[in-house]
Amino acid sequence: MSELEVLKVREEVLQAMYWMRAEGLAEEPSARDLSSFLAVPADTLAGYIDRFVAEGHLEQTTAGFRLTETGTEAGKRSFADEFSDMTNSGHGECGADCTFCNSDPNAARSCLEEHKVGEHVHQH
Repeated sequence: MSELEVLKVREEVLQAMYWMRAEGLAEEPSARDLSSFLAVPADTLAGYIDRFVAEGHLEQTTAGFRLTETGTEAGKRSFADEFSDMTNSGHGECGADCTFCNSDPNAARSCLEEHKVGEHVHQH
């Protein structure tokens, strides 16, 4: 397995597991679950999953596999990158051009909270 292939498969597995967990489909999918979901033969996927466990992205459980904190962050980032066109901000939400919200994470968090309660106070 080439390193490029490992990176691609890791991204797909972590992204799929992040999405499955977020949607309430599976907290700890088995290798078979992941194989079916990703349409990859189970024997092929098994070697990759073992590597991702060894790297600290996944941990094995009695039910299957769970994302570690590292795996969750990587899956979240990959998911956000992959679907950014479909998850852009909507009307009344800050976008990439909002210098206030993009200046630091605390400002963005504050702005998001203001949007939720209808008290958005800065200009875009």
